[in-house]
Amino acid sequence: MRVCITEKPSVARDIAALIGATAKRDGYYEGKDVCVTWTYGHLCTLKEPADYTDRWKRWSLGALPMIPDKFGIKLIDQESIKRQFAVIKQLVSTADEVVNCGDAGQEGELIQRWVMQKAGVKCPVYRLWISSLTDEAIREGFKELKPEKDFDNLYYAGLSRAVGDWILGLNATRLYSLKYSPGGGVLSIGRVQTPTLALIVRRHKEITEFVPEDYWELKTVYRNTVFNATEGKFKTEEAAAAALAAITGLPLEIKDVKQKSGKEAPPRLFDLTSLQVECNKRWGWTADDTLKLIQSLYEKKVTTYPRVDTTYLSEDIYPKIPDILKRMTPYANITAPVLATKIPKTKKVFDNAKVTDHHAIIPTGEAPTTLQGDERKLYHLIALRFIAAFYPDCLFDTTAVEAVAGTVGFKALGKVITSPGWRTVLAPAQDDAKNSDEEATLPVFTVGESGPHEPSLQKKATQPPKPYTEGSLLRAMESAGKLVDDETLREAMKENGIGRPSTRAAIIETLFKRHYLRRERKNILPTQAGIDLIGIINENLLKSAELTGIWENKLRRIERGDFKASEFIDELKKMIAGIVVNVLSDNSYARIEVSREDDKAKAAPKKKASEAPRKPRKPAVKSLDMIECPVCGAGHILKGNTAYGCSRFKEGCSLRLNFDTYSPDITPAVLAKLIKKNFKKSEK
Repeated sequence: MRVCITEKPSVARDIAALIGATAKRDGYYEGKDVCVTWTYGHLCTLKEPADYTDRWKRWSLGALPMIPDKFGIKLIDQESIKRQFAVIKQLVSTADEVVNCGDAGQEGELIQRWVMQKAGVKCPVYRLWISSLTDEAIREGFKELKPEKDFDNLYYAGLSRAVGDWILGLNATRLYSLKYSPGGGVLSIGRVQTPTLALIVRRHKEITEFVPEDYWELKTVYRNTVFNATEGKFKTEEAAAAALAAITGLPLEIKDVKQKSGKEAPPRLFDLTSLQVECNKRWGWTADDTLKLIQSLYEKKVTTYPRVDTTYLSEDIYPKIPDILKRMTPYANITAPVLATKIPKTKKVFDNAKVTDHHAIIPTGEAPTTLQGDERKLYHLIALRFIAAFYPDCLFDTTAVEAVAGTVGFKALGKVITSPGWRTVLAPAQDDAKNSDEEATLPVFTVGESGPHEPSLQKKATQPPKPYTEGSLLRAMESAGKLVDDETLREAMKENGIGRPSTRAAIIETLFKRHYLRRERKNILPTQAGIDLIGIINENLLKSAELTGIWENKLRRIERGDFKASEFIDELKKMIAGIVVNVLSDNSYARIEVSREDDKAKAAPKKKASEAPRKPRKPAVKSLDMIECPVCGAGHILKGNTAYGCSRFKEGCSLRLNFDTYSPDITPAVLAKLIKKNFKKSEK
């Protein structure tokens, strides 16, 4: 008999229906020679300190560091988990083979391996490895089941991560709590959470200690075009005034006009982090909000596996692209041009070397008919990014005009899009386009022409760094504290990022729960407790994003098989032993007050567990692109010359809100209320 073990009941139901296990039993589905059962995520966990020795039950500095001779696992102490585990144990005891159908990632591998170890599986084990939950993907996966040993390194990496977090987290938390919070408060320390907190505290310090400096910019207007002085910023008003005086009354002469053609490739496909960043920027969703929503889309079979850190597709996906596009019928107007020609196979999209376990997040081609609200918005975002990837580059002409007035040089830059390419799919409001002077259209200038102009000085001041938002914090975690805009450079730095894409949201939420962070609108700020904690930690190994990034790199190397798990664990053992000695030697008598405020969630009545994601809170409506189209539900509101419309007007959306009814001068918030009110009436 074959026993299949999935990570969720919903996945078990889908798999069971496809492989003929149609009879529903208590805790599993049964068919001829096959049973399908499930876990609820983690059924097992690493043993707690008290499970190893009575000496570790009580918190004591003398008992540190706590390092078991051998780490063990135990069943989580919940009745529902115990019941389901008993079902699994009974089924595998008579199985001829077991199929691990857990989520195809590091965490999924760890969850299933622990359960099978605890259940004492003796028969051969195989792995179902798929990137989507469509019927086709599941059938193909069962035809290509792989031996368990092929994924041993993935398990070792997951185990090393869990053990490393145990060694550092439990020891450091007890150490710092006992040393610096003698009143009984808990100072939570974590291998990833503490360096993340340190990033935020450092940024907060940079902001609070920032001293603005005045500077002056010399500009002039010639033929309705702004020219900037090539000298750049003047640090003193005297120097700026002297430069202004030197050109006052003198004509501006055009010295050079250079034109150059350029192109801009479509934005990369989404990985989990870039998706979370984009959703935070657009709608203010937290990383956790987005993760729950994209997980739901995956389980509804409309998008591929979400917990990925690559923006590329494997080359074996290329033959499937036309079929996926053809099945995306709601987007037929914009997929038609792609399907009319041979789809390009570029390294910017298809690259086996950049794909490990899974490829980028893309639609599966399944109809998104059941999606509503935020799920529909998220799917639309992913769908447009996917379609745009196969459109031509955006072509443009840039013009650089050099001029001189007296001895002072000036420059003006302009840009004209000659062929929009992918921008016909992703409008400027939906990408990172910047409306700057450089994007303006310039008049035709001739070398040698000259004439009067209007010079002026503008006094400005340097600005402090911006506080982290959840989006920019995710980027900082991805690149170990180095914020970079360039996509190629970011991709290269992922190896040394802190945390994994699938865990970063949970890390951020943990810091809020520990009262180390607070939200101020979109901004993330440290609390006094968070500032004090980072201030008291002298060990760079605990709070350096770069060093934590190095550990993360080693975990990735374990996964690839070119670094030993035992070496990683030994390094952490030596590190925590050194930290214990250093902290105990500290005679500063520093103390930290820890908030003992109970979590409101803990005090509130428990809600019934559900697989449906929590609906993200809706941010205040501050721009038109935050207003969902009431007709199609997928686009957003645009402002035209005579009316408001939908961003999906090219795809056939008929929404039109004339200015005689909806004033062109009202705020986005008021417009959103009017739309909601009026369209509710029309529905009745």
